[in-house]
Amino acid sequence: MVALGQREVPSGLRRRLTIAVGLACLGFLILLARLWNLQILHGDEAFESSKRNRIRLQRAQATRGRVLDRYGRTLIDSRPSFNAILVPEDAGDVELTIENLAHFLEQSTAEVHSLLEKTAKRSPFAEIVVQRDLSFEKVVALETHQLDLPGVSVQITPRRSYPYGPELGHILGYVGEANPTDLEADPHYRMGDLIGKAGLEKYLENTLRGVHGGQQIEVDAVGRRLRVLHEVPEVPGNIVRLTIDLDLQQAASSALGARDGAVVAVDLKTGGVLAFVNYPTFDPNIFARGITHDQWEELVDDPHHPLTNRALQGQYPPGSAFKMVVAAAALEEGIINPFTRLYCPGGLQFGNHYFRCWEHRGHGSVNLLQALERSCDVFFYQVSQRLGIDAIARYARAFGLGQKTGLEFGHERTGTIPDTEWKMTHLKEAWYAGETLSAAIGQGYVTATPLQMANMVGAVATGKRMRPHFVFRTETPAGEVIEGEQVEEIGTLALRQTTLNQVRDGLRAVVNGPHGTGSRARLPDVNVAGKTLTSQVVKLKKQRQPIGQIPWKFRDHAGFVAYAPIEDPEIAIAVIVEHAEAGGGKIAAPVAHDVLEAYFRFKKERQNSTYAEVRSAADLAL
Repeated sequence: MVALGQREVPSGLRRRLTIAVGLACLGFLILLARLWNLQILHGDEAFESSKRNRIRLQRAQATRGRVLDRYGRTLIDSRPSFNAILVPEDAGDVELTIENLAHFLEQSTAEVHSLLEKTAKRSPFAEIVVQRDLSFEKVVALETHQLDLPGVSVQITPRRSYPYGPELGHILGYVGEANPTDLEADPHYRMGDLIGKAGLEKYLENTLRGVHGGQQIEVDAVGRRLRVLHEVPEVPGNIVRLTIDLDLQQAASSALGARDGAVVAVDLKTGGVLAFVNYPTFDPNIFARGITHDQWEELVDDPHHPLTNRALQGQYPPGSAFKMVVAAAALEEGIINPFTRLYCPGGLQFGNHYFRCWEHRGHGSVNLLQALERSCDVFFYQVSQRLGIDAIARYARAFGLGQKTGLEFGHERTGTIPDTEWKMTHLKEAWYAGETLSAAIGQGYVTATPLQMANMVGAVATGKRMRPHFVFRTETPAGEVIEGEQVEEIGTLALRQTTLNQVRDGLRAVVNGPHGTGSRARLPDVNVAGKTLTSQVVKLKKQRQPIGQIPWKFRDHAGFVAYAPIEDPEIAIAVIVEHAEAGGGKIAAPVAHDVLEAYFRFKKERQNSTYAEVRSAADLAL
């Protein structure tokens, strides 16, 4: 009998309660087992993983400043680039990540390992740029396989773009990733930063680089970005407008063609460089993309040396162009006057050596003007005997030879102006009188760069030397002028006006005279003065071989220097064609003709009010 006030629990309910209690206990046991697994068995691993879910500071590279020509046409710009980034500390199984990453980037694992070895001294969690400027296909591959690539991300950074490629390679230079030496030299740089490595990119680094920004971001355990907590915007670099005239640069490049050599054109009013052509050249875009080992080896091993800046570093015998210096020295020292006549039979015996004139039949009796016009070697052999090498060297240095011009570049070569002291210092030998004869026609130990030769003829034209330069002005990204053109006179020729006039008359005759060796540089409506040059690469044999039988590398260089207009000089030009098929009059003078013709043609076009509109439209199209 059931006691009053008590109720019997139905058996079905009791069974359900028992099952519920059992399931609750089972769930508790499962939870307890899971906690045991996480806290005891894998506690250290989970702790490390949680530590890596952290806040990081990520730099935002500043966009480098644009570079324009003197009329505002873009020579260097920046565009977005997708880069593959690796943080090994986020990768977990680094070897597996590298293997997968190399597969998607289509490169070997050895290349990635080599990159890691080069960056072994980096800070923990510092990013390593594995590959720059990824194709669309590679970006898609990395983004869609993120689970297989812990520690890998794709970042967008500015990449340098050179629209005119090789045409301006030696002027603009190129950028490259900062190396350990760069990082030690300047605390502003971090691993992965792109900095100027050559040319104006290097020289103007502080102007172009801008100020980097940054983001404070939260990342997960495999380095994937979760959110941006704070951001400091980057400040783009300043804009640099060059003195280079792109039209004239392209005209000079076309005139030189595919021949090894250089063309330099300088504004005589300011010293601004208008054209600066080197051939062969290189495409700076391959450096911006990240040059490969094979591409670098190809450039370095090329027998024509495309990386050499011939206009600034090529040291050539100035040949007969040096005769203007000897002429000025002889006039100033009273060795000769405009009426002095010397006889040229085709050569001059000096000691046991016969110094030949380029004209083996001789020029007969010639005065200074005729000697310059016809480029008579024997005339200057005889003048140099009276002058002596030390006097010649003193005047050559007054013309700017044997010293740097001051152009905004590193590694400028000085050329060589020898004298008795120079030879004793460098060769530990006394100077021989016969060597003076070779020096008088710009041979022997005498060398100069094309830029120095342009400065030399410019000094004759104006009586002064201007410091050559590339920078026309510097502007903020908003277009506000920071600094204008720095025009600097660095020397005045301490010569009598009559001396200058007589040398100028000789150079006028070279181009316009009936026997002038530079007649192919003549223009129909502009008076041009100049001087041809042919410089020996190797010593000639007694009987000169036909040009076709001389190996290319042993052929003479051909050159021409000039200025125009004669009445009011505006432009000086120097042309060097290496290992040419003929002399300066036939090979280099026509190049100078084409460049000068283009200069004055463009000048007329720019006086037309529609010119600016045409160039603006062309720049927008680019």
